[in-house]
Amino acid sequence: MTNKTLSTGHALFAQYAYPPNELGYCGPAGGDGPSELATHAKEFDGAWPYLTAIAEAVGSSDPLDEDIVRSYWVGGPSLDNVDPAVLLTRLRTAFKGQVTGLLGELNTQTGVLAHHSFHVFVVYPWVRFLNRDATTAVRVMQDCRIRWGTVESVAGEQVVITSRPLTFDAGALSLGDPETERVNWSKDGVSLAPAPEPGATVSAHWDWVCATLTDEQTTALATATQVTLDLVNTARSERAGGRL
Repeated sequence: MTNKTLSTGHALFAQYAYPPNELGYCGPAGGDGPSELATHAKEFDGAWPYLTAIAEAVGSSDPLDEDIVRSYWVGGPSLDNVDPAVLLTRLRTAFKGQVTGLLGELNTQTGVLAHHSFHVFVVYPWVRFLNRDATTAVRVMQDCRIRWGTVESVAGEQVVITSRPLTFDAGALSLGDPETERVNWSKDGVSLAPAPEPGATVSAHWDWVCATLTDEQTTALATATQVTLDLVNTARSERAGGRL
């Protein structure tokens, strides 16, 4: 990633936070690269409330502990320790006054997770635009979510992966049939993770490969993503039926 030595949790945070920060979407402006990001973690207004919620739930004083960071971006059993009602209250306070998607309207705690997918699909306002401009809304949410895919080939600084894209059909969000896409594992000599091997499963955020995933991590990411999609689809259906 850089010549600087980072703690594992700090490095993992940077691996996932750098892609949107590079685009100017999250965190501090004018960063010097991935190695600087974890020192500005509190400035990532979207991620920080979740990291602190997980830390408190597992009794840790360090929101940038490796397991906590991975739980937020990827998933895992630590998410089960976070009380959904407490998390909702925290998030509604943190994002008070901001335009959100379904955060202020949820009347259920089922499926409320301290996971990045919840922020993308529930807190971000893009879900509100599905009935107006689904193409744009789905494209943004697809790029912003942490997705997983199988490496088909590596050429230079780019990787071709096969993954299931986010789709919107018959009023519901889901993951479609696998498709190939090209993403960076390195850019102008900056990399977030070592070059992945063909056949490996990797995580991707925006147009970057973030990490190579184990089978357990892939399952955790897929599970958290599906739980959140189920929550969103149920909430949108209830709203359409006048119950939300």
